[in-house]
Amino acid sequence: MKKWLLGILVLFIIPYQVVAVETSARNAILMDMDSKRILYAKNIHEQKSVASISKIMTAVLAVESGKLDEVVTVGEEIDKSYGSGIYIQKGEEITLRDLVYGLMLRSGNDASYAIAEYVGGDSFVDMMNEKAKEIGMQETTFHNPNGLDEEEGNYSSAYDMAILTSYAMQLEEYKKIVSTKIHTVKTNKNTYHWINKHKLLFQYEYTTGGKTGFTKKAKRTLVSTASKDNLNLVVVTLNDGNDFLDHMSLFNYGFSNYQSIPILKKGNLAIYDDLYYGNYNLSIEKDFSYPISQNENIMIKFELSKEPKEGSVGYAKVYLGASEVYREIIYAQEIKNYHKGLLEWFKSLW
Repeated sequence: MKKWLLGILVLFIIPYQVVAVETSARNAILMDMDSKRILYAKNIHEQKSVASISKIMTAVLAVESGKLDEVVTVGEEIDKSYGSGIYIQKGEEITLRDLVYGLMLRSGNDASYAIAEYVGGDSFVDMMNEKAKEIGMQETTFHNPNGLDEEEGNYSSAYDMAILTSYAMQLEEYKKIVSTKIHTVKTNKNTYHWINKHKLLFQYEYTTGGKTGFTKKAKRTLVSTASKDNLNLVVVTLNDGNDFLDHMSLFNYGFSNYQSIPILKKGNLAIYDDLYYGNYNLSIEKDFSYPISQNENIMIKFELSKEPKEGSVGYAKVYLGASEVYREIIYAQEIKNYHKGLLEWFKSLW
């Protein structure tokens, strides 16, 4: 049996006027990477060819393999490569980490095949699709590690690519790589100087990373991330001939109209009018912030069991208007009365 202990209404008024924004993309999304709140949406669930932004998943699997510092000897797998490349050669020795730099900064299709072969071999595409399901990408099918359409191509949605990028940006090595503007590599055969193709890293001060893409079928695809004042945003556009300007416009819209507000703080909770848990410490394990625009209402409700016990005892629920946007488990730990216990021990001696 549950009991609502308290509903707290918090009204945030931000001194900005929310204005309309539009893009020339067929599909576009602006999402807060931390809360996954969608701030702008245009055909976000339509499955389309996504071209080289597929390489975000290839990079994620390489980073999570734990093999970034291992040396890869490039083999015949690169014979399949065409289009954009870093022009590595068979027999060349290069770390997996540097292959990921080549993959993400220069969109190297040859790097994608070398990474796939080293990390997963014939199972690599299966690994891509399994990872997609694991992180909640329900509108995605991968057929290769790079997004080339002349094979079967990779299909996803703007929403799924925003989910993937939000996940990837939690990985420190990935985040470091995609934020790099210039990277120099020396191998047993060559020395490379790679400049990141993502123009926003040089043109928009809040940019933290992303990935470019293009095929004749997919047209221009682009993923960008940017951070300002604790607001961490991702933009994905598919089939957008004006993508870099559209991304800057969407970021400016997000930063101008939303603030990331701390809602819940991990640690002990003080719940007023609590008639049941006076002898317990109540706590939650995670911080939670949420992007709020002008005059939006946030309400926090604490729901606890009427029967005090240790362990999980209910939820802290966060509402935006009437919609629940987040919940966090509340834990209880009984406060031991050591003075009473000591008295009982003394009594037992008599």
